[in-house]
Amino acid sequence: MKYVSEFRDKDLAKSVSAAIRREADPGRTYNFMEFCGGHTHAIFRYGVQDLMPDNVAYVHGPGCPVCVLPVRRLDDAVEIAERHNAILCTYGDMMRVPGTKQRSLIRAKADGADIRMVYSTLDALKIARDNPDREVVFFAIGFETTTPPTAVAIKQAQKEDLSNFSVFCNHVLTPPAIAHILQSPDVQDLGTVEIDGFLGPSHVSSVIGSKPYEPAAEIFGKPVVIAGFEPLDVMQSTLMLIRQINEGRFEVDNEYTRVVTREGNLKAQALVAEVFDIRDAFEWRGLGTVAKSALKIREAFAAFDAEQRFEISPKQSREVKSCECPAILRGVKKPTDCKLFGTVCTPDTPMGSCMVSSEGACAAYWTYGRFRTKAARPQKEAAA
Repeated sequence: MKYVSEFRDKDLAKSVSAAIRREADPGRTYNFMEFCGGHTHAIFRYGVQDLMPDNVAYVHGPGCPVCVLPVRRLDDAVEIAERHNAILCTYGDMMRVPGTKQRSLIRAKADGADIRMVYSTLDALKIARDNPDREVVFFAIGFETTTPPTAVAIKQAQKEDLSNFSVFCNHVLTPPAIAHILQSPDVQDLGTVEIDGFLGPSHVSSVIGSKPYEPAAEIFGKPVVIAGFEPLDVMQSTLMLIRQINEGRFEVDNEYTRVVTREGNLKAQALVAEVFDIRDAFEWRGLGTVAKSALKIREAFAAFDAEQRFEISPKQSREVKSCECPAILRGVKKPTDCKLFGTVCTPDTPMGSCMVSSEGACAAYWTYGRFRTKAARPQKEAAA
């Protein structure tokens, strides 16, 4: 299949791996944060880390929108459904994320709340049309990739005068999060790892382009390479990062040229700018409060803003005790460092969002069994 098969070619992978081993300076280490959960899964699914020399490592970042959503916002969504008797529409990966006291949307649904899984914003609009006597709220989450469809839904609701439709907006922005990881004293106090460069997100960059990452690369002296999702994309991007560091360059390179441009999708950007404004600050799980890192609905579309339509009570939300998801999202810990991983926390009984989401680091570790392979090696060597 074009644009797939050639990026999974075994011989090419061996060639790129050999180039990385030749060019990686044995006198230093290279820690690269892959911001996107899709990259995390590609690394584990195809064994990319095993093709790297020992001094080249991947650090899993906060690139999973379900994972970074703070517990309080999930608790707020449950309140909207239960207290205000609204039909809450959400993407499927949000259904099982544990909130305070492990209360998820699917548990609230089992208790009687009208919570429905949808595949797109169009489904939520249809539900609003079919239920004119009920409030219908779309629980909007995601990075810049999923923001344009939400903007389309709001404009369509305004056009149709769907007065029973609103959006609970939780869209977040990637570049401010990268800057926050590198500079925030709060994150430093929580604990971080040394990061030498970033594998820039793929789908996000198809919308916003590569240009928004340029200030972070210039100000903080950290190279960024926009990488595709296939294993050879990740490997080639890693080689490009190594070359930048070895040459003392700190620029934004684009490996994913078949999809991403410097300017991005200007039509989608204009649509988002028309409907949304930037929040002063927003809480991220694992990162704390991040300035200018999320979107809110503009006053021109306030009639479709669930936060203005419904009263939401203040609350003290809490993570599941002993869950290391916040530290994993900062790259400080790996899933195997969490004592819940693989014991009480599995995909069937997730304790944290990193195990629930298909893009979460814990889900990647579990799905592709890399932790089991590594655990088995010492035993085999001892038996030999």
